[in-house]
Amino acid sequence: DALPIYTRKHLSNLLQDTSVTKRMNNSVAVVCVCVMLFTTALGIGVENVAVRGRATMSSLLGGASANIGYLGHAMNAIDGNQNSDYYQGSCAHTHNDMSPWYRVDLLKPHIVQYITITNTNTAPERINGAEILIGNSLDNNGNNNARCAVISGMTSGSTQTYQCNEMVGRYVNIIIRNRQDYLTPCEVQVFGYPEEEKPCSC
Repeated sequence: DALPIYTRKHLSNLLQDTSVTKRMNNSVAVVCVCVMLFTTALGIGVENVAVRGRATMSSLLGGASANIGYLGHAMNAIDGNQNSDYYQGSCAHTHNDMSPWYRVDLLKPHIVQYITITNTNTAPERINGAEILIGNSLDNNGNNNARCAVISGMTSGSTQTYQCNEMVGRYVNIIIRNRQDYLTPCEVQVFGYPEEEKPCSC
């Protein structure tokens, strides 16, 4: 039988309708592929999941008890605010560490389609060469997980998107390996959905 044509209105319901697979018989695989392609294209179920997570990093500039410590807190970079001015309190800021890192805990494994990074407007070159990692391991503070992308260069206050092609993981790390420097992301947005909500596997 010919497959029905589903509009955007019907796609969300289709994901929840387990009876579809029973009705389609030999067309199940086609339905699966079509649903996944359409939901990716239309953005159904894909949102910035980082805002519901937790964040930590290798160190905090000034320390938690210092007068400026709150300005660089790790959670600032997942608050949904892309303000690139550190002094406005919406950026994270480590000390001048060897291999500084920043980590977002999504609280459970997610399928990550893309990650968007907003750079600081102060010393923007610091983030150049940083790696974006995704995975479920906390070995080496999560810095042994698989690589999604390398940040080759970002200008002052700019925002860039990195495609991760549905990598799976609970933890998203940014690390500057083998270099002593400050790491100062102003916003880390992770777009995806929980692994348990994947429409099908085929």
